[in-house]
Amino acid sequence: MNDGNSWATRALDKIEVVGNKLPDPAVIFLISLVAVWVLSALLSNFSFDAIDPRTAQPVVVNNLLTGANLADFLSRMVTIFTSFAPLGVVLVAMLGVGVAEHSGFINAAIKRMLDATPKSLLTPSIILVAIVSHTATDAGYVLVIPLAGVIFYAMGRHPLAGIAAAFAGVSGGFSANFVPSAIDPLLQSFTQSAAQIIDPDIQVNPLNNWAFTSASSILIILLGWYLTDKIIEPRLQQTVVDGDPDAIPKFDDLGDKERKALRVSVAVMLAGIVALVLILLPETSPLRAPDGQLASFSAPVMRSIVPLIFLLFVLPGVVYGYMAGTFKTSKDVIDSMTKAMQGMSYYVVMAFFCSLFIDAFGKSNLGALLAIEGAQVLRDWALPSMVTIVGLIFLTAFVNLFVGSASAKWALLGPIFVPMLMQLNISPDLTQAAYRLGDSASNVVTPLMPYFPLVVVYCQRYVKGTGIGTVVSLMLPYSIAILLAWTVFLLIYWGLGLPLGIQSSYVYPAT
Repeated sequence: MNDGNSWATRALDKIEVVGNKLPDPAVIFLISLVAVWVLSALLSNFSFDAIDPRTAQPVVVNNLLTGANLADFLSRMVTIFTSFAPLGVVLVAMLGVGVAEHSGFINAAIKRMLDATPKSLLTPSIILVAIVSHTATDAGYVLVIPLAGVIFYAMGRHPLAGIAAAFAGVSGGFSANFVPSAIDPLLQSFTQSAAQIIDPDIQVNPLNNWAFTSASSILIILLGWYLTDKIIEPRLQQTVVDGDPDAIPKFDDLGDKERKALRVSVAVMLAGIVALVLILLPETSPLRAPDGQLASFSAPVMRSIVPLIFLLFVLPGVVYGYMAGTFKTSKDVIDSMTKAMQGMSYYVVMAFFCSLFIDAFGKSNLGALLAIEGAQVLRDWALPSMVTIVGLIFLTAFVNLFVGSASAKWALLGPIFVPMLMQLNISPDLTQAAYRLGDSASNVVTPLMPYFPLVVVYCQRYVKGTGIGTVVSLMLPYSIAILLAWTVFLLIYWGLGLPLGIQSSYVYPAT
């Protein structure tokens, strides 16, 4: 290892040590909740000039320590927790995955897959799958990331390296994808409404960034491949896998009965996928949106991704279990779900405090104030257009440490930056592309991101001492490299005049 890598390793080790001295993630969310209460009480005494683009009124910080707000908080505490979106996504998906895992189906499938996958191409293959998983909303977090750890471990590589590579693809490369997803029309709707402040007749195509995000996928795969194999995994050589032996999968050679069970269960899974495709094909399919679209957020299929994951793993898992002999009765199936939920108990506790913090942060308007004030500073600086684009990227990456939702941030930043840059002859398409880049890069290093604690849980399955510092030190090289390299990539892409997407342009008005 050269001196540069040695220096980087020492720095990451320091970050890990310091980070792991932080309180438990659940306690951090509790402390953050109290901090939001106190800050809201203090800042509510001040008036701010920042205009909230959603209301066209000055931002007002709400004091959460008033009697009325505290009473409201107590009355809503249960529903805040139960309506926390990631909680239901994780638990329902893990019920299905638990059946497939404890039946032996996943292990058998991975064993067969590894026989055909060159070890040298394992990392880019994982990152590619992680990137494509964006199409299925949050499926990557509950499916691809844990399976990456299992696959790396089965291949004789460090499981935390697999988890890191998949996390980088799922979250750090969130806006890189070959396949259009529901996030495209969601962001486009905010971009178009912001652009119409200047030009009421302007129309923005939902796939206005598709070419750029497709090309970006190659960049993310190459970056993740290099970082995982050359920096992250060598650093993990001294990290002993000491997790619960019963929780760490074992990969034995498959017998004739297991091979037959695998063939039949895979056929069942494929049959389910084919049936789903056939149901989706007709324009009048009940799983399509009223206007016939599949990728729209209003399409039932986009809201049914997690239940579909549940079914597509439960059915082959049950078939495999009975044919291979790991399931004898229906109670064994239920026991497999119970074991899966036992492994998620820690995440449920963290999700409780996380949900309360995120609700309070949003209700206080502190996130809106942070985003709008930062955008105002950039606007007041009146920098050259290219520098402003870079500033937007870095501002978004910073705000993303506190406000995780891509749509919520764009609802705040879009109405400021889109019209501002249109007056500098920069198109809404380019502004949106810059925003999406910044929104992705810092996802993997913020403990306030709702799925971050879940990644900690995945790592603890293999290394008991995993804490926040462990995951942050693993993911920091990805975050920095993605932010810097992707920014340069966008500037070069822009300089070459390559197409951003469908019906898109770099300049306004379009030529």
